[in-house]
Amino acid sequence: MDIDNLQIQIKTFFALEEILAEEVKKLGGRNVEVKNRAINCDGDLGFLYKINYSCRTALKILVPLVTFKAWDENKFYDKIFAFPWEDYMDVDQSFAIDTTINSERFTHSQFMMLKMKDAIADYFMMKYRRRPSVDSKNPQIKFHLHIDRELVTISLDSSGDALFKRGYRKEQTVAPINEVLASGMLHLAGWDGKGNFLDPMCGSGTLLIEAAMIAMDLPAQTFRKGFAFQNWKNYDAELFSTIKEVRLNRVREFTGKIVGYDIDSDALDAARTNIESAEMEDIITLRNKNFFESEKDLFPLLIVFNPPYDERISINDDDFYKKIGDTFKQHYPNTLAWLISAHLDAPKKIGLRPSRRIKLFNGKLETRFLQYEMYDGSKKGKYINKEEES
Repeated sequence: MDIDNLQIQIKTFFALEEILAEEVKKLGGRNVEVKNRAINCDGDLGFLYKINYSCRTALKILVPLVTFKAWDENKFYDKIFAFPWEDYMDVDQSFAIDTTINSERFTHSQFMMLKMKDAIADYFMMKYRRRPSVDSKNPQIKFHLHIDRELVTISLDSSGDALFKRGYRKEQTVAPINEVLASGMLHLAGWDGKGNFLDPMCGSGTLLIEAAMIAMDLPAQTFRKGFAFQNWKNYDAELFSTIKEVRLNRVREFTGKIVGYDIDSDALDAARTNIESAEMEDIITLRNKNFFESEKDLFPLLIVFNPPYDERISINDDDFYKKIGDTFKQHYPNTLAWLISAHLDAPKKIGLRPSRRIKLFNGKLETRFLQYEMYDGSKKGKYINKEEES
């Protein structure tokens, strides 16, 4: 592994690729190439540490080790068995393998994962007369197996646990939004920490905390306990410590207000616990308030929220979304508001034409991220005819 010129692949969600590319460039990535739900780039070991620690819209950061073609299981096994695994892990370390397979030749991801585990274990048995242990829950070394037709790519997973696991979430509601998706939504909405922010249906507080982290330029993984790269043979603890110190020295003071409303006391309790875990009690304000009975009291204001699903609050879709539109029009003049919804006909029910419409996925659910612009003096508002449907 050439630590000065690593090839790196960074995974993200659909529609967040360009945002991730900008983050990667700002953090020092070279030769940035946008792919489907991923970014490819080059960087040194310090960049790899920095992107894991600081990037908000990355899900997983991989370093490809070897690529080869295999037409059957025996060829696959032989290629893996021939690889110098002791360069990347010790026989005393535990390991695990994630798989992504798109192939007519190799259709069973679990079987191919076991085949790769066998090849690695047999390699160490041949060389050291001992086998490394497999630990699917908390491995020291994590590999990623990707098969596209007959092309096999094996990568080192530098992150370990997915990077949406920031470390601050201690409690959650029934359907909490993913932290990486929340941060991506905030970037799409243009939140940069200037002005004030409101999540009027805040649930367990994810959007609030991500908004505060952006406003303060606080690294995304400030509260995370560890990364897989810390178990690598070439891990440079002093370099990583320096990178963390430099990034934390960039944290800035936030002078605006970040406010969350919810009518569910359990959700507010969960949000309060998470906000305390993120040490943001002085920055984020929670209120037990019904958005439909609220009025704008922060200027200027950006609203971003994830309306609840039926699991948390029993709602009548038509009436619920109509109330959102009425509240926008009547109580939030001169406001930019965004909401995400899996109800694809929500705009019709809201009664306002969205000025932007972006396709996102919340888990496996296809959603739309909708922007509404409310202007004082016009009930219907003025809307930009800019469609981003795909």
